[in-house]
Order: sequence, then C-alpha cells, then structure tokens
Amino acid sequence: MSASLFSPLQLGDLHLPNRIIMAPMTRTRAEPGHVPGALMATHYAQRASAGLLIAEATSVAPRTSAFGADPGVYDEAQVAGWRQVVDAVHAAGGRIALQVFHPGRAALPGLNDGAQPVSSTDRAIRLPQGDDRVVAAPRRLTLAEIGEVVAQFRRGIENAHRAGFDAVEIHGAHGYLLDQFLRDSVNDRSDAYGGSLENRARLLLAVLDEAIAVFGSGRVGLRISPLVAYNDISDSDPRALVQYVAQEIERRAVAFLDLRHEQHDAPEEEALADIARLHYRGVLLRNGGYDRDSGAADLASGRADGIVYGKPFLANPDLVERFRKQAPLAQPDFSLLYTPGPRGYIDYPALEPAVIDEPALA
Repeated sequence: MSASLFSPLQLGDLHLPNRIIMAPMTRTRAEPGHVPGALMATHYAQRASAGLLIAEATSVAPRTSAFGADPGVYDEAQVAGWRQVVDAVHAAGGRIALQVFHPGRAALPGLNDGAQPVSSTDRAIRLPQGDDRVVAAPRRLTLAEIGEVVAQFRRGIENAHRAGFDAVEIHGAHGYLLDQFLRDSVNDRSDAYGGSLENRARLLLAVLDEAIAVFGSGRVGLRISPLVAYNDISDSDPRALVQYVAQEIERRAVAFLDLRHEQHDAPEEEALADIARLHYRGVLLRNGGYDRDSGAADLASGRADGIVYGKPFLANPDLVERFRKQAPLAQPDFSLLYTPGPRGYIDYPALEPAVIDEPALA
C-alpha cells in the first residue's frame, strides 16, 4: 500500500502518527541570553500535531549568533528553557527534535561582542544585493580548534538530550559551519579537512558520530542542501556529495536524511533525491516548495518517506488538520517573521470547529 501524508511512519526509534514534518525555522523569539522561553513553548506546542517538529537552528557555542534572538544549547539556562518547550510539546501529544548547528562565518560580529567568526576558510561571505547583514572575514580554524568544535557539538547534543528532546538533527546545510567544510566552493583547505570529498566530510561525520554516541543512531538525523546557494556556497559535484554522504549515514544507520531542496521538483534536485534513495535505506525526508498535493504525490510514488513543510506551518498551527480536510490555508504576515513578541508567531488561529467537524476526505 502506498503511503499518504496521514500514514504513520517509523522514523528510527520514533513512531510518527503522520508524515507531515515541521521544518526548522529561525524565528528570533529567544529571550536574553539566547534562552528559549514560554513564547517558544507555546509556538511549538500549537503545532504538535505534526508527525515531528524539528526545532529551529540552535547554536552549540557562545558568541556565534547569526540572527540576534536565536536560541542556544550551551548553558544551563538554555537547557532549562528547552526543557519547558519539550514538556509543552509532549503534553500536547507531539514529538520534537532539536536542530543543532554552528554558523561559522555566518555569525555576525555585531551580535557577538565583536568576536571574529571562524570557518574552514578566511574568505568572507559575499552578500547578494538586498542582504543587509554586516559580515566579517572569518578566521580559518586550526586542527586543534576543529577538535574543540567537535567537543562543542558534543556538549550541545548532550544538553539537548538532558532537555528531553526525542531526537537531534545535525545541520549540515545552508552554508553554516559544517557545510562550509563539506562544499568545495568555501572549503579551500589543504590539510586533512580539505581537498577530497572524504576530507571535506570529515567534520560533519565526526559530529554525527558524537550525536549517535549520545542519542543512538535511531534518534539522529542529518540535513544537507547540496544545491541551495544561501550564504554564498555551492559544490562542483553535488551528485558525488550526496552519494558519499548517503553511503556514510547508511553505514551508521542514521534515522533520517533531511534533503533540503531549492525546489523539490527541479530536475537536478530530483536526481539528488534518487541518488540518496539508491545509497541510503533509512527515512528520506524532502523539503522545498511542497504543497499538499505534491507532497502526497511524492509519498505515494515512494520518492520520499516524509515531507518537511516550512512556510505552511507559519500561519497554520493546525496544518495537519487543514491538509486532512483540504481546508484553505491562512497566509503569514512575513513582516512579522523575525519581530519580537507574540504577533505573527502564536496568534494565528486554528480552523473554526464547524470546519473541523466536516467529514474527512480520503
């Protein structure tokens, strides 16, 4: 029987009631000190009907903020804040994973007491027209410092485990630190972490191994975005990159691969998904421009095991029910995407009961 959006899914050690996954989305609602608070707990609990919530990119190291009021997972106050979020999601019947990352050269000195960012390179991000971030040239990490970065990830992952998260996703996408090592347009090193694909993937795989040591492979996932150019990054051979990463996570029995597309049905993106399918037998999550019907189609065809939705969840905390009833979707106010406070964050209403009581569509 082919899968649908509403079919249950065994994702590693987790049993999901449906295959509608909420994407990690930075919303800059953390409290001072990069501490998750009650507002974030409400936001995630409202969306707990998703098969799995993947909480927003969360830094494992101090003075590495890329957005301002983004959360961290490197001190006790942050662990306590995340525990409040996890408890609220669990009380609402949901499951939640934490996406852990280090922004590398995407960290902004103006948000970090002037601290210079670090990276695989010493070249700064080239910003596109209209991007008003104030970036700085990073400092190239030494071999010893790379070991310290792995240790920072380990502590952050241990903290996520203590906070009660059901799983952890390693953020190897979007031009952040692990991606700055992985993709060859940024990684210009000539040591054991540069040059060959095996060398460039070394840091990412070391972090994955730490996550597996803490959570077990059945509760660890990885996100990559081989064709997404955000943060001035690309790769000369994305097909080889996907094949190698897929083979390595298959060998480790990683629970899921979150393949982030620029647009899921672009031919080259479809080719990458096919390569991932060929070399990785775990759960393949796909994300990038899906609506209800296209997500259902890729599940039915077997081209994905779960569909990750971002923008539709912004203004539709009950997205699962709206998809089930084929009800209209509310549209988000993008001017409130990163503003502080509840507006545009926790004030989007669910369907009226009269709509919810309509007979479900197959």
